[in-house]
Amino acid sequence: MRQFARLTLPLAGLNFVNQASRTMIAVVGPLLALEFGLSASELGLLAAVFFAGYGLAQLPVGLAIDLWGSRRVQTVLGIIAALGFVICAVAPGPAWLAVGRAVTGLGVSAGLIAMLKINTQWYPKDRVAGMTGLGIFVGSCGSVAATVPVALLVPEIGWRGVFVVLSLLTVVVAGWIWTSVPDGGPDRGPGAAPPPRRSFGREIGEFGKIFAHPAFLRFAPAIALLSALNFTYQGLWAGPWLRDVALMDDGARALLLLAYSAGLMVGSAGTGQAASFLQRRGAGPMLVPLVAMGIIAAVQLLLIFLPWRDPVTLGVLWFTFALAASAGPSGYAAIGQRFGPELAGRVATAINASMLGLVFLLQNAIGWILDLWPRVATGGWDPAGYGWALGMTVALQVLTMLWMLTPGRRG
Repeated sequence: MRQFARLTLPLAGLNFVNQASRTMIAVVGPLLALEFGLSASELGLLAAVFFAGYGLAQLPVGLAIDLWGSRRVQTVLGIIAALGFVICAVAPGPAWLAVGRAVTGLGVSAGLIAMLKINTQWYPKDRVAGMTGLGIFVGSCGSVAATVPVALLVPEIGWRGVFVVLSLLTVVVAGWIWTSVPDGGPDRGPGAAPPPRRSFGREIGEFGKIFAHPAFLRFAPAIALLSALNFTYQGLWAGPWLRDVALMDDGARALLLLAYSAGLMVGSAGTGQAASFLQRRGAGPMLVPLVAMGIIAAVQLLLIFLPWRDPVTLGVLWFTFALAASAGPSGYAAIGQRFGPELAGRVATAINASMLGLVFLLQNAIGWILDLWPRVATGGWDPAGYGWALGMTVALQVLTMLWMLTPGRRG
């Protein structure tokens, strides 16, 4: 655990900030919609620009981490994230708030990638998913911090004050990474051979080989969608769903989002450890993500056809949704094992770029679907629209699972 505390834990700290930033929009999103007069599609776009900045940075960030190491890249990106939070805190309107969210997305864009890179280089192959899962467990504590605690803080310091707190926390984490994580070349880990010397153009060209690799083409769409569904609902639409379909007030909604975050925490640690445990006993590394895909599809169908309003039942359903969706990173690790460790950063960012592109599209698409119905008297959106939105995401899951499981595909 000393190695975990020195290598993985500081990088998990920036994931904590990342998760908190995403989840708090589900908590304060309805407030922002009322304060700035936003429609569903406009609120979806405001949440999605975070993932646009996040996604556009993925391929350059993956290359930078492979070439210069997690310590340097993450320290710089942490400072950028802190700047994004400051812009949000002082934003006079939705346009500047969107700019701040995009800058924040850029700043936290390497959270998972940096951890995967360090873990791939420093731990045995069958421990990578487990160590990454523990790091994501720490990061997912940020989701918990952004639910009930944020709901309690907003009346005291306002949503702008919450952004200031996140900015200060990010600066502290960036300093921790700089002082703890190995630098540049030592990222390779003990006894590892140095990566081959290649021109910068050839390093960039490795992305083409990754995107064309049979394993990437077969597994990446389903894995990317699995994580994208988590970010789409945790990052925005779970909160409005609980308000408009389950008819919950602010306090009850914060508690249900806390249950969601608890599912993410348990799943982040549990699915990674399960994947490592099963792999050591001969199971395929994709087994856990595959089971998780089936579970999350079943939960969505239950939310469509049996839209309960009992808080305990809903807590169990959203807990299970998050627990299953948290298996995405174990799928990242499974795909990464098909490539050399010198490409770990680029493989992970190739999947992440695909996933974040899906998040951007899904968050906007759900907003467009909801706007097909008139606003209800309370200022929310018609429950029927949410059913069609969930139906869309289930259909996409079925398609990607069929693509992955079609006989004759290799990878």
